[in-house]
Amino acid sequence: MGNSYAGQLKSARFEEALHNSIEASLRCSSVVPRPIFSQLYLDPDQHSFSSADVKPKVEDLDKDLAQRYTQNGSLDFSNNLAANEMEDDEDDEEMSDSSSPPIPYSQKPAPEGSCTTDGFCQAGKDLRLVSLCMEQIDIPAGFLLVGAKSPNLPEHILVCAVDKRFLPDDNGKNALLGFSGNCIGCGERGFRYFTEFSNHINLKLTTQPKKQKHLKYYLVRTSQGVLSKGPLICWKECRSRQSSATCHAIKPNSSVSSTVTPENGTTNGYKTGFPQTDAADGSSSLGGKSSASSSTPARPGGFSLSPRPSYSSMDQATMFTSGPPKKRHRGWFPGSPVSQPGLVIPVPTIRPLSRTEPLLPAPVPQAPLTGILQPRPIPAGETVIVPENLLSNSGVRPVILIGYGTLPYFYGNVGDIVVSPLLVNCYKIPQLDNRDLEQLGLSGGHLLSVENMILLTIQYLVRLGQHQSRALAESMLTTSEFLKEISYELITGKVSFLASHFKTTSLGDDLDRLLEKMQQKRGHCVVTPFHGDLHEYVSPQEAAAMVPTQNLDLDNETFHIYQPQLTVARKLLSQVCAIADSGSQSLDLGHFSKVDFIIIVPRSEVLVQQTLQRVRQSGVLVDLGLEETEAAHQRAEKYVVRLDSEIQSKFEVFMRRVKQNPYTLFVLVHDHAHVELTSVISGSLSHGEPSHGLADRVINCRDALEAFNLLVLQVSSFPYTLQTQQSRVSSGNEVHWIQLDPVEDTGCEEKLYFGLSEYSKSLQWGVTSPLLRCDETFEKMVNTLLERYPRLHSMVIRCYLLIQQYSEALMALTTMASLRDHSTPETLSIMDDLLSSPGRDKSGRGHMLVIRVPSVQLAMLAKERLQEVRDKLGLQYRFEIVLGNPASELSVAAHFVERLKSWRGNELGEWVPRTYQDLDGLPCVVILTGKDPLGETFPRSLKYCDLRLIDSSCLTRTALEQEAGLACCYVSREVIRGPAAALDLSGKEPERGPASDNDSEELLIDLERPQSNSSAITGTSGSIMENGVSSSSTADRSQKQPLTPSVGLDEGVSTAGASEAQKQECDSLGPAMASSTTPKPSSSSSGAPGLCRALPAALPPVVILSKAAYSLLGSPKGGRLPASASLLPHADVAWASSLRPALHKDMGGEEQSLYYRQWTSARQHHADSSNQPDPASGARTFHPRRLLLTGPPQVGKTGSYLQFLRILFRMLIRLLEVDVYDEAEINADHSESSNVSQSEGEPWPDLESFGKMPFDVSVHDPKYSLMSLVYSEKLARVKQEGIKECRGEEPRKRETVSMMLTKYAAYNTFHHCEQCHHYMELPSAAQAPDSTLHAFTFSSSVLGEEVQLYFIIPKSKESHFVFSKQGRHLESMRLPLVSDKNLNAVKSPIFTPSSGRHEHGLLNLFHAMEGISHLHLLVVKEYEMPLYRKYWPNHIMLVLPGMFNNAGVGAARFLIKELSYHNLELERNRLEELGVKRQCVWPFIVVMDDSCVLWNIHSVQEQASQPMEAGVSSKNVSLKSVLQHIEATPKIVHYAILGIQKWSSKLKLKAPFSRCHVHDFLLLNIDLTQNVQYDFNRYFCEDVDFNLRTNSSGLLICRFNSFSLMKKHIQAGGQRDFIIKPKIMVSESLAPISPLQYVCAPDSEHTLLAAPAQFLLEKFLQHAAYKLFPKAIHNFKSPVLAIDCYLNIGQEVAICYVSSRPHSSNVSCEGVFFSGLLLYLCDSFVGADLLKKFKFLKGATLCVICQDRSSLRQTIVRLELEDEWQFRLRDEFQTANSSDDRPLYFLTGRHV
Repeated sequence: MGNSYAGQLKSARFEEALHNSIEASLRCSSVVPRPIFSQLYLDPDQHSFSSADVKPKVEDLDKDLAQRYTQNGSLDFSNNLAANEMEDDEDDEEMSDSSSPPIPYSQKPAPEGSCTTDGFCQAGKDLRLVSLCMEQIDIPAGFLLVGAKSPNLPEHILVCAVDKRFLPDDNGKNALLGFSGNCIGCGERGFRYFTEFSNHINLKLTTQPKKQKHLKYYLVRTSQGVLSKGPLICWKECRSRQSSATCHAIKPNSSVSSTVTPENGTTNGYKTGFPQTDAADGSSSLGGKSSASSSTPARPGGFSLSPRPSYSSMDQATMFTSGPPKKRHRGWFPGSPVSQPGLVIPVPTIRPLSRTEPLLPAPVPQAPLTGILQPRPIPAGETVIVPENLLSNSGVRPVILIGYGTLPYFYGNVGDIVVSPLLVNCYKIPQLDNRDLEQLGLSGGHLLSVENMILLTIQYLVRLGQHQSRALAESMLTTSEFLKEISYELITGKVSFLASHFKTTSLGDDLDRLLEKMQQKRGHCVVTPFHGDLHEYVSPQEAAAMVPTQNLDLDNETFHIYQPQLTVARKLLSQVCAIADSGSQSLDLGHFSKVDFIIIVPRSEVLVQQTLQRVRQSGVLVDLGLEETEAAHQRAEKYVVRLDSEIQSKFEVFMRRVKQNPYTLFVLVHDHAHVELTSVISGSLSHGEPSHGLADRVINCRDALEAFNLLVLQVSSFPYTLQTQQSRVSSGNEVHWIQLDPVEDTGCEEKLYFGLSEYSKSLQWGVTSPLLRCDETFEKMVNTLLERYPRLHSMVIRCYLLIQQYSEALMALTTMASLRDHSTPETLSIMDDLLSSPGRDKSGRGHMLVIRVPSVQLAMLAKERLQEVRDKLGLQYRFEIVLGNPASELSVAAHFVERLKSWRGNELGEWVPRTYQDLDGLPCVVILTGKDPLGETFPRSLKYCDLRLIDSSCLTRTALEQEAGLACCYVSREVIRGPAAALDLSGKEPERGPASDNDSEELLIDLERPQSNSSAITGTSGSIMENGVSSSSTADRSQKQPLTPSVGLDEGVSTAGASEAQKQECDSLGPAMASSTTPKPSSSSSGAPGLCRALPAALPPVVILSKAAYSLLGSPKGGRLPASASLLPHADVAWASSLRPALHKDMGGEEQSLYYRQWTSARQHHADSSNQPDPASGARTFHPRRLLLTGPPQVGKTGSYLQFLRILFRMLIRLLEVDVYDEAEINADHSESSNVSQSEGEPWPDLESFGKMPFDVSVHDPKYSLMSLVYSEKLARVKQEGIKECRGEEPRKRETVSMMLTKYAAYNTFHHCEQCHHYMELPSAAQAPDSTLHAFTFSSSVLGEEVQLYFIIPKSKESHFVFSKQGRHLESMRLPLVSDKNLNAVKSPIFTPSSGRHEHGLLNLFHAMEGISHLHLLVVKEYEMPLYRKYWPNHIMLVLPGMFNNAGVGAARFLIKELSYHNLELERNRLEELGVKRQCVWPFIVVMDDSCVLWNIHSVQEQASQPMEAGVSSKNVSLKSVLQHIEATPKIVHYAILGIQKWSSKLKLKAPFSRCHVHDFLLLNIDLTQNVQYDFNRYFCEDVDFNLRTNSSGLLICRFNSFSLMKKHIQAGGQRDFIIKPKIMVSESLAPISPLQYVCAPDSEHTLLAAPAQFLLEKFLQHAAYKLFPKAIHNFKSPVLAIDCYLNIGQEVAICYVSSRPHSSNVSCEGVFFSGLLLYLCDSFVGADLLKKFKFLKGATLCVICQDRSSLRQTIVRLELEDEWQFRLRDEFQTANSSDDRPLYFLTGRHV
């Protein structure tokens, strides 16, 4: 590629044009791209240049070509016009307007029935030369045979006869306009129009037919008589070869019109001629259909970008000249002559494919010069000979870049050429449908052809300027490659010329000699270390002994978590929970009881130490129970591992821990996960790259991928390389840093994040000294040096210049003021600030400057050189120079370590700084080296970040942003609120910078330039000036004020009291948000104390960028994303398509991730490249237990993931915990004392002595604390005031306590483990529900009708049932015998009624039953059956009839008991036939709530030493052991109900057994209780009611006090109240309905409610005691008499339960005057005689409740109530139901 063109372009203009051109070309709506470069290079005002500038000279070229390529010395005229073909093609539309697209041509349809075959005429005769070459053809006189070309048959010539008057002569002249021809196929004559003739011979043209275009050759007969292709028809004026030499004298004329005269073929005043040679088919066409060519230097990585001319592989080369471009090239400047680079490399080209749309040749600029090889197309299949001497002549191997079409055959020295598909592969655009095009904002017409895109590219490459081409070449090297290149240049001594250039100062003095002179002049003294200016000298001993004032701002030793970190940690946790809940079985959180972790970081010693500090300070090791407090500090090193050669062995140890601890959830944190993400395979192939493939080997190894107890958390600030089409992390498992709302102002102590976008937007603040800068002076110096040293890498040149700049700045500020003008103002200002800041006070604190030098060798050179200059100037005690090499620890001079220690309060003797944060306050230069910055956090004292070396090496988004990310930090709000005042020192109101389009939407910070009249800010402007943002050399020192607080702005803190910990903890999450803002005054503080609070914090570090980086990171135009966002995201990925939408300015992290996942793909060496989508389905494969945490640099991600580990552990503990009710028993003082007690140690009750115990009617279960008391003689003696007080409370929240789950717990559906896997789920083979539905019918005497229930029985549980042999009809459920003794089973079937708790009900009893055989039946309502069946497919279900869908728990218990009794009878009959006695069949069932979670056994501990009562020891036991123990009770069949007590932390053991109420978990003897029924109507207190009925029947209820039951507090389902609302909704927003509105007068206009009548009645009674039974309120001596029922009528009232059954045992009512009578659905046992036995108070009240109005009247008559009770008409009520909901009716009355 040649580079000779007039004038140099400014790079800014070049870059802008480059981007604009690409953008315009890709989005251009016209078919032909407009070559934007014409604007740059072809402007009329550009310098013309003489032909002498073009080398080699044209004559020499002519001779050279003649010598090299002419083989036989003679020119064969048959081929000498071949070069004309392309030119004629270009001229076919000369008359069309230059700015309009080609006019489409519509061909007239052929006559019906005529032939339309290509190569034949419409009469069907063959016209092809190959068919007619041996034929004798007669043609009229004056006619010639000519060859026409059909676009559809490029390989054939069609034979035509044409009148020669209409053809040109040999000079291309004298052709008549028009046409006359004959068809030689069918013989038809007299075609007068070429259009008509072209139709007849089936040319099928898409453009206007022209004879000049389609009649190509004269046809001649050879000596053998064969008709063959002759010379080209010369449609243009031709000149002889010799005339070409005269072109030298032709000067370009910049103002010539571009009009073309087709008659004489002149263009722009120049004649165009085509000198010919006998050329082989080997020339290149740059006309859009061809391959392009370039040549590569022999050694990769070289920078010689002006290669020697490489001539094409051809025998004969054709020379040509031409004038400026013809009209066809739209977009060129009219009349602008084109300077063509002197050498174009022709290469073999390819025949164009036939296309329907016209192919547009490239706008190749043409100059009035000879010496340019003429390209020419080659028909496919022809052979191109590669000459023997090609390589020796050209010196390089020509690279033939495949462009479009098919290559010819190469013959000869084919090893000397390289054929590469790299170019055409760049343009592989997938076939896009209209939807895709819409997404891209394009229509089909917008798309460029591949040829045109290739042409555009060639255009760019040909035009590249010298610096741009160097930058392009450098940017094509990977980071590793360019570092090797620099290393190579340094090792081989290529830099020696450059080094010698810098041995002298800018003034021409010998630098070393000058420094020696200065050192001698100074003698042995050094500049004072601090508290003094640069001209004060002390001895080295004094300097070393100087001790600064202490600065105990050691908040960095404590650990804080801030709100954003907490939020992100919670987001991570919820994502882990989402994985567990996803149903993919990939994570079972219920399985784990512990959390362990390992943090893998890149190879950086400082980063390892920094992470270790965070781990130690966070206390996470102790919090997770991994280490003891004493050992945690030392043991932390086990948990942080760097990716180096030892990683493999350390990781194997970690994976052994993972395998050995299946109940521990391990988290592998891969921090800075974007670094070195190369694959193991590529790592093994790369030589000398130690870190290659290490991360892949660790996190993608098979063990890590398969371990079910290992989560992988990848953390990155630049996650783009992890977000490709092959990503292993699902986009759903990405957690992005939160975007804080900047609107709420939470006070001045709050820190705000200042990141890359804030830096970009700070340029709009309109201040004189911006935070983001480009050193223009430095860039000019660099450009001069780049021209002088073209073969050196630009970074080497930049580094040498930077060293000189800093060296001379040091000299200028100390001894040689004359050098000031030779340092750039930026460099001088930085060094001035660095040197002067320690001198201001006794603390000796100063600023940090970071210089980024990626090459280690250059960094070491810079450190040595600057250290030498510093030491010779006597500044070795003033500031330190530190080499920040990732491979080694920090090395700081001893006297600076002492200074750091004294600031820290005289740390222990062995303390040394290990992280950059440890250097806080130390005046120092850190030369940060290494391939990439690796996330090291810098202290608050970092003030300048010098990135001037970061240039063309950072042309990916990751590389650029991670360099600039070094400066990101947290700042206080004042900096953002007042940047103009803080930064602009001119004193004038600065001009307002243009605000971005969406300031209001910006994350975190309002970056609008604030008002500068804030007194708080201006009051401290002096000290801000000292902050050195403006060049202090221009500031008047006498005007400076001392700093207000001692630790003020120079240390980069908001105020002294602000803590450093935020930075410590959170990748520099600034000072603590919640910390105090009061400054610590010191001897030097003289500022107004009133202003202290508003004193602004340190500004973010100033960043100095190279010009290239500045243009990419500078102010974004109207959006959030800077230009860097449009770069390739990472060097390890490639764009999936060259056609893609742009990143939108409003895209957040999630949207950007989806964008990159769609449009980028991992390169071959990337660790994810092996993770290809499934070829069949195209589905992506993600690792299910891998998460990605992304957030901007230095935002606090480390603190966030450490907090995540902590809350993950808490959650696992929480999953292993359960909230159980912890409430002491109620009504303990009402209990009847039992006269008969049993000895303590007995495991079972003795039937005789137990039968003598009285029944304790009082309810002790705390869940009934708000219910009516049950009357007993003891209750009548209780002091009522006390009850009044304790009963008058508002409804309270029930007490719960957290308990650890044990291996014997009952679980809900969220528990998964290997043991109970089969118990919970169906075998995977069974696709359909593997269970059958069976109807079971029995008659119920209580309901008075047949009841049909349904059983759903899984196949695996069918053994528990008996089926008929025919038809498999369900006959009964098998029951064991009383005498059975099987330790691996329990006898009693377990029934669990459940509603609304298909997920949360504790229905998994596998662990509670220790895995033994048991029969468990879920009792569910019909409408809930599908849900329960889905979640519990392996459980037997008993489905209640649809009529009970709205019923309460009483109905379920009633049906369980009825069904069980019916089944007992069936089993007795079945077993009787087998010889078993009826009484031997086991009569018990277990009825258990779905919230029973744990069971305990209690024993009394004798504590002789303690006089106080003995303690109770308890132990968790299984449900199996509890049931087996109770089932083993002697004479068990004589007990009606057996149960256990409710657990409480205040549990006291009085007696081993009690005869009292039991609840929630009971063994029910269905034989003994055959005649005692649950009230199936009931919603509340059904168990108290049933217990009282059972006891009054004389049956025994026994509670085992040695066992207790824990009940889980479950929020969902259960006996939740109905939401009571009107049956007909009038409006949505109704006031809540009070319980007193649940009843109404019959037939009234009252609002009717949509709720069951029984439910309304029970709820009404609970709240209506004051109305119904006023005499009973708090009058426990006179209770309400309730016959055969217990109903809750409010906690203020006592109820005396009396059974009407004969022989029933009731409480003694002698002498009791009742305050009321409650008759509820009373049956025939209740008679008038029974009621007359009881006495009532005067004014006592009555309430009679019946099913309907008629039975209500009948009851009143039957019981003769009107004799003693007075009724009024208005005292009749009904529940507020509509009549179709069957309301209940009741009547109230008063005793007379």
